[in-house]
Amino acid sequence: MYRHVKSKLDNGELVILDGGTGTDIQRRGVEMDSDVWCAEANRTHPEVVRAVHDDYIAVGAEVITANTYASAPLMFNAHGRDADLIETDTIAMRIARGSADAAGHPIAVAGSISVMRPMSKGTDDFDPGFTWDDDTVRRLFDAKAENLKACGADLLIMEMMRDTKFSSWAVEAAVNTGLPVWVGIAVERTGNGELAGVNHPEQSLESIVRELTRFNPDACLIMHSPIDTILEGLEVISANWTGTIGAYPEAGEFTMPDWQFVDIAPADFAAAAQSWQAAGAQIVGGCCGVTPDHIAALSSMSTQ
Repeated sequence: MYRHVKSKLDNGELVILDGGTGTDIQRRGVEMDSDVWCAEANRTHPEVVRAVHDDYIAVGAEVITANTYASAPLMFNAHGRDADLIETDTIAMRIARGSADAAGHPIAVAGSISVMRPMSKGTDDFDPGFTWDDDTVRRLFDAKAENLKACGADLLIMEMMRDTKFSSWAVEAAVNTGLPVWVGIAVERTGNGELAGVNHPEQSLESIVRELTRFNPDACLIMHSPIDTILEGLEVISANWTGTIGAYPEAGEFTMPDWQFVDIAPADFAAAAQSWQAAGAQIVGGCCGVTPDHIAALSSMSTQ
């Protein structure tokens, strides 16, 4: 199904990504897990996960992301659950593939890979008490990426990449599968107003872009970032890389284990997306806090 997406991108057309998967599962009443956030929903509420995918497809998403972001290799390893990760991802991919296959038209399924790790309680920052040696990190990312490929992912989407170490190893593992890879970088403003990786004020967006695009991904995107950082973020990517770019921002903020929703009108979201497209973005969608209503507005924009 990636052939359809690739054809549109090659022709200079817009591709619509879905919105927040994990946050929409929460929005529909599923309790989030204090250790692994939305990952457990694949086992406990598969019907809700399926409904989220179905609803995004119904409003025009051409790429849906399986609920595999929170089944992060380092997160599950920290809790002694390496085998559970493989099973959780297998269930998530089965749900997403079922939704895509039932659509009646081409829908690409992305397997999500993150560098999420245990977080300090009540924050959105990593718990410094957890560490891994380099070989273990590489092995864990390799295992996740290969399993997502085996489960039928059409592409791998690297989500909340934010540094030049863990993110680099994750991207390398994804590229080594031979699947198309989209690199999504999450940014925030430092005290002096510059863009840097989330929770990594010492790592400029420029340095992250240069490091992660050396693996020749199929696209590089600004994601899970405040809307007011998107245009500047796209400019930084374009200044340091010549490939396909895109954007899918957040709407709200996270305090483990729950997303704090902040309302943004779908029409306003779509209007902002028009400026991203004008800046060269060919892939647009939403991340945490963005709902099917917002994606419906984006889809309407793409057909005008």
